[in-house]
Amino acid sequence: MSNRVYVGNLSWSTSWQDLKDHMRDAGEVQYAKVLQDRDGRSKGCGIVEFTSVEGAADAIEKLTDTELKGRKIFVREDREDGKRGGGGGE
Repeated sequence: MSNRVYVGNLSWSTSWQDLKDHMRDAGEVQYAKVLQDRDGRSKGCGIVEFTSVEGAADAIEKLTDTELKGRKIFVREDREDGKRGGGGGE
């Protein structure tokens, strides 16, 4: 298991800071990013990196089906194997 999770079904208005604040309920967040298209619009999903694998596991267990900005989100292990891209959120 990785220390990174994928968060889906985000509201278009969710910022990386909103995402980071919500995910802190599971552990210490090192990085949070809301994915955007080329025009800068949210794709409705994001990546969160925790300081530990336990934080990521807790996020999957505790924060799936919780509400963020009026939407019920889902959290799963990040399946991408690449490094995080540029942009804000750290």
